[in-house]
Amino acid sequence: MRYIADLHDGERVVDFYLCKTKQTFQSKAGKNYLSLTLQDKTGTINAKVWDLTNGIQSFEAGDFIKIDALVQTYQNDLQLNVHKIRKGHEGEYDPADYVPTTDKDVDELYKKLDQYIDSIKNTYIKELLINIFKKHPVIAPKFKTHTAAKTMHHNYLGGLLEHTISVTDICEFFANHYPAVDRDLLISTALLHDVGKILELSDFPNIDYTDDGELLGHIVMGSELISEEADKIDGFPKQLKSLIKHSILSHHGEFEYGSPKLPKTLEAFLLHAADDTDAKERMFEDIVNSNNTMGVWAGYNKMLMRNIRKTEYKD
Repeated sequence: MRYIADLHDGERVVDFYLCKTKQTFQSKAGKNYLSLTLQDKTGTINAKVWDLTNGIQSFEAGDFIKIDALVQTYQNDLQLNVHKIRKGHEGEYDPADYVPTTDKDVDELYKKLDQYIDSIKNTYIKELLINIFKKHPVIAPKFKTHTAAKTMHHNYLGGLLEHTISVTDICEFFANHYPAVDRDLLISTALLHDVGKILELSDFPNIDYTDDGELLGHIVMGSELISEEADKIDGFPKQLKSLIKHSILSHHGEFEYGSPKLPKTLEAFLLHAADDTDAKERMFEDIVNSNNTMGVWAGYNKMLMRNIRKTEYKD
């Protein structure tokens, strides 16, 4: 199979890909064309079907399709100019080739999750974590493999676990470095901060927002989940529940980034800093690794609102 990450400008590709999105647009001349997002386990690529001829057979988003296309560079990114498409038949492709997966050892990451839960001294917080990560009928079975995002960062199988442990590792450093930090509160909210993603996003291969994900979002859904589970624990302190929920509700840091509240405790602020650092580091890494252009500049990124440079230099 010809993986997306290995494509080069000017080559012809005939292979199967997962059609992640399909949209119909109209050119200035009034001619219909298709804009597609194609995916395999190495990433995604934009594809255009400019001529809707008989060679473009019927298909929909979510289908595995065989394409005949030319790889081209457009605005510093690779794009496919597709001439032929047909829907794939079962047995012609291996679905495992189309699901991006973390390159980390998932079992080791999950073992670290267990170790962090075991390290919590507050009995109420520890019981809350066990009930959510080990006993919850929806969260427990999916936390090991779920994605952390639709497109932004860690958007692959195991991405949520990888991101969660990375954020918790950063918070562990903060807790050891700053004596004023309540470690149990910071570590527990680091583990819980994105738990609502499991309710917000559907499963692979067609990651999309659920109905409640669109209406409420993972921040609110995570806070509600924590409330529900804390209320099941006899004597769970009301103030402690509010402090945990505050960290979840404020972990995006700013109103314009979706946080209903700004961080107002030391632990909430440090959680936001750790989450923001890990997410943006991954975005930088993905931009540089997926860039196939010559030179040190990888191009302008809309989400980061800046031109990204590869860290390359000559002695």
